[in-house]
Order: sequence, then structure tokens, then C-alpha cells
Amino acid sequence: GSPCPQWPYCRKRCSYCNFNKYVVPAVDEVAVRACLVREARTLLRLSQVQSVTSVFFGGGTPSLASPRTIAAVLEAVAGAAHLPAGTEVTLEANPGSAGTPRLAGFRAAGVNRLSIGVQSLDDAELRLLGREHTAAEARAAVEAARGLFPGRTSIDLLFGLPGQSRGAWARGLEAALGLCDDHVSLYQLTLEQGTALAAQVWGGALPTPPQDLLADMYQTARAMLVAAGFRHYEVSNFARKGALSTHNLSYWRAEQYIGVGPGAHGRFVPRGEGGRGREARVQTPEPDAWMREVQSRGHGTRRRVVLSPLEQ
Repeated sequence: GSPCPQWPYCRKRCSYCNFNKYVVPAVDEVAVRACLVREARTLLRLSQVQSVTSVFFGGGTPSLASPRTIAAVLEAVAGAAHLPAGTEVTLEANPGSAGTPRLAGFRAAGVNRLSIGVQSLDDAELRLLGREHTAAEARAAVEAARGLFPGRTSIDLLFGLPGQSRGAWARGLEAALGLCDDHVSLYQLTLEQGTALAAQVWGGALPTPPQDLLADMYQTARAMLVAAGFRHYEVSNFARKGALSTHNLSYWRAEQYIGVGPGAHGRFVPRGEGGRGREARVQTPEPDAWMREVQSRGHGTRRRVVLSPLEQ
């Protein structure tokens, strides 16, 4: 099984993102940490997972959490199930909170793989996306990460931005290939209801990328990555030198994963209460409400659906 702790806070709301995230003036990190620890213990015991295959810290922006919080959650996981030495422990990081001292703190806490939200190496594109970092900061973050996590640093890239040409995308990817380590995740930008970018596109202020151009961009990227020695091992993911992510593969192998934290999703069999079938679970999205639930009953599961054999 794979625990997936979520840190729901961000410093800024990106123009395209509709994830469960909160921009607040101050976070009571001690309280959030205690609740992540308690919920991880509760749900791992409920799942009766014997051995952990990977841990993935997502968000929000988990690199805004302190290394102490990451260490505490990993200790809770190791206390509730077997966490073998060398298990893949990934943390998503934004370039704006990925300086060398901070990343070294995460490594000391037990993180051994980083996924960096670069998205683009073009400052105008980053502004359009509402990202808080510049291209120069993204480069510095990837270099710092590769120094501390050699062979285990992934970068995320977005394509299909409004007004982006195939040539601009190919040049951006070429720049990323000169910078990256051995894992790249490619995502087509999706316009989500309620986001600033979608409002601009649907309102006619920005052009809608044509479908055939998007398909072209994807094929161009695939060809460039394969030429650079990458293998396309999962829908959005490319790796070389065997740097495949255990966590990404676990979804395809339909392994159990345990969502911990506000808005987290999980799929596991609740054997601890006599469950036989796998359930899809969603934790309470709003952090303060989630914390109250964890404090009162050990977890903040908002919704549970028993899955049919085909859905599992």
C-alpha cells in the first residue's frame, strides 16, 4: 500500500489550478502535523497494510511544510506498517520553496525523490499560469535538487497553453531536456471551471488551443523524449536509466493507496473493520473541518464508496 499525505496550503493560487488548496495568512503547522500523524496511523491500521511500497507527499505545496512535519508523518507510517529501507518517498516541490538548505532538510527527514513543478522555462508562460517562480528560479531549484537527489529528481511540464505554438513548446522542452534528470512528467493544460485562466479563454480574451495542435505537441514531445533516451512508461510519465516511479506504477497495478490529509483520495480495503471490498475514500476537503474530525475520531473521511470488482 501507498500512503499519500496531502499538504493543502499554497502561497499563491495558480491561474489554471482547481486542486483542493488554500492560501491562508498563517498555518498552525503543529496542529496540522498532529492531525496528519493521527490520520495516517488510523487509516493504515484500518487498511491493515503490512508493508508500504511508496509514500507520496502531494498538495497544495508540500515543500511549504517543514522537514519536521514530513519526518513526523514518515515516523507514523513506519510505526503503523513496515516501511522497508529504500522505499520510494516522493515530495512535490515548487521552485519557490526548494532552496538547497530546505531540500537538504527534506532529505534528512527521509524523502529520497523529488517532483518539481517547473511547468515552463519561459517567464511569460509562467506569468500566464500565475506561477510564483521565474524560469531562473526553476533552473536553480532543479540544479539544487539534482545535487541532493541525483537520478531521483523529476520535473513537471505543461503544454497546450493558450497561444503557445508547437515551435515554442519544442524549444521549451529542449531547454528542459538540457536541465532535467532522468524523469519527466508531461501534462496537457486542462481548462477547469472556476479558474482564472478558463475564464479568460472562455471569455475570448485568450485563444483556445486547437485539438490537432495539442495532439501534435504531444507527439513532438514523445519523439524528443524518446530520442533523449526516455521510455514512455505511463500515460504522463517518461523515465530513463530505470528511474521509473514506483508510486506512478502503483496506480496502474491497482495497488492500494491511502489518502491522508484534507481532500485526499484513497482506495483500500478497510480490513480493520471487517471490510472485504475495496473502497474509494475522500477526506474532508476544508482543512479546519478536517482537523476537527481527526481530533474527534482519528480520521476525516468524508465519503466512502464500495467499489465493484471492475472499478477496483
